[in-house]
Amino acid sequence: MNTIFNRFRNLDAYPKVHKEFYNRTITGGVITVVSTIVIVFLFISELSLYLHTNTETKLLVDTSRGETLDINFDVTFPYVRCSLLSLDAMDITGEQHRNIRHNILKKRIDAHGNVVAMMQDGIGAPKIQMPLQIHGGRLGYDEEYCGSCYGADGNCCNSCEEVQEAYNKKEWALPENLDLFDQCQREGYVQRVKDEEGEGCNIHGSLQINKVAGDFHFAIGKSILNHSTSSFLVDLLALRDNNHFNISHQINKFSFGAQYPGLVNPLDDDDAKWVQGPVHGHGIYQYFIKVVPTIYEDVTGHVIYSNQYSVTEHFTNTTEQGSVPGVFFSYDISPIKVIFKESHTPLLHFLTNICAIIGGVFTVAGILDSSIYYGQRKIMKKMELGKYR
Repeated sequence: MNTIFNRFRNLDAYPKVHKEFYNRTITGGVITVVSTIVIVFLFISELSLYLHTNTETKLLVDTSRGETLDINFDVTFPYVRCSLLSLDAMDITGEQHRNIRHNILKKRIDAHGNVVAMMQDGIGAPKIQMPLQIHGGRLGYDEEYCGSCYGADGNCCNSCEEVQEAYNKKEWALPENLDLFDQCQREGYVQRVKDEEGEGCNIHGSLQINKVAGDFHFAIGKSILNHSTSSFLVDLLALRDNNHFNISHQINKFSFGAQYPGLVNPLDDDDAKWVQGPVHGHGIYQYFIKVVPTIYEDVTGHVIYSNQYSVTEHFTNTTEQGSVPGVFFSYDISPIKVIFKESHTPLLHFLTNICAIIGGVFTVAGILDSSIYYGQRKIMKKMELGKYR
């Protein structure tokens, strides 16, 4: 057993010197303090790099198919009544969404931007008793309601909006007083629109559409699909007040998909205000957007599917007959997707660097200390021999 221990003792690369043979110097103490400070500084620097998250960026061709695109928005129109503001969307596949109300919330605001009321689904109103039936009589006991379309349609028109749509499909002119329709009178349609006089509207929510090029827009009036073409039914009250063609707006929030760290949306909190006086008539504000699919993976492996975008703007001030004032967002999908992946410096790499720092600093300090020590001894020995005076 002693033979084995002696063999290991002979392999010792760090032979020990007895404490009595130590020769401590002031220079060695100074070098030790300085080297310790350097080691601590380099250790803190290396630790901060280890704790810091690195983000790797890759560009790949987007080969995904059949996905959907989430659009989040929050837009304020200070001069447009909520009852006259509509939202439509369509894409290049021909899919159309008219008068979108799902996941949409409107807030009526006054001239100072204060919220007056919230509107979940149009203006609406509780219906009074005994509405007019399609046969001309009043709603009887246990009779199912079927409102008249006043000759525009053979089916039921149970709301003021359905009556207007029926007239539009027939291309009939609407009367100036919509209260002539029983449905509009019962719902208080005209009065409620008048009650919003001088108010604006904040509309916010989200859309989920096909991941293909398309557009969506906020317009004044209701969009109607008629014989494979689209037209807008603009409220008669708005036609008599040119100020309602003022589509000045503030974009508070606009994004495609979920938020992830470092994402910058060009239209968020943007000063995208367009001030238009009534004398300019109505106009069209257009945003042309290029959407870049983006995947973000954090250090925990959690993946966020989102999108970045760039945007350019254009405004057309027009008084052409039939043109509809509004704010239009036209978007196209980039064929290239961006992948961001967070990562940390590996632990073994960090430990290797720490060992290199400690060993390297002590080695350099030892060489420096030995050089100074033996240099001083050599000079002093020569002085004793009289070679230096």
